[in-house]
Amino acid sequence: MKLLQNSDIPIYQQIADQFRNDILSGRLAQGDYLPSIRGLAKELRISVITTMKAYELLETEGLVTAVQGKGFYVNAQNEEMLKEQHLRKVEECLAGAIQAARIAGLSGQELTDMLSALLAMPDDL
Repeated sequence: MKLLQNSDIPIYQQIADQFRNDILSGRLAQGDYLPSIRGLAKELRISVITTMKAYELLETEGLVTAVQGKGFYVNAQNEEMLKEQHLRKVEECLAGAIQAARIAGLSGQELTDMLSALLAMPDDL
């Protein structure tokens, strides 16, 4: 797991984002356990409280469940929820792209053309 210490994104959010991506992409499957809170905190050299906050965020989103004495495991993900999570991620990324385009002075048509060109590129790039 990679954490950026100088990022504007809080450490707990970075941890939650990486686990969320692993769950939504299928790298972590239903029933898989997340690393122990203490173990992950020690490995990343961060506070146990920070790790706990990340796990609680994932639990609030319904991605994981806490089991007393065992830790957190990945919940079953239904297709509709997965699609909604991916759509939310796409919307966030596009909103960021629109903001950057406005700062750069691009017109809506220039941004649309750029998106079309990127969509036409092969997936393996």
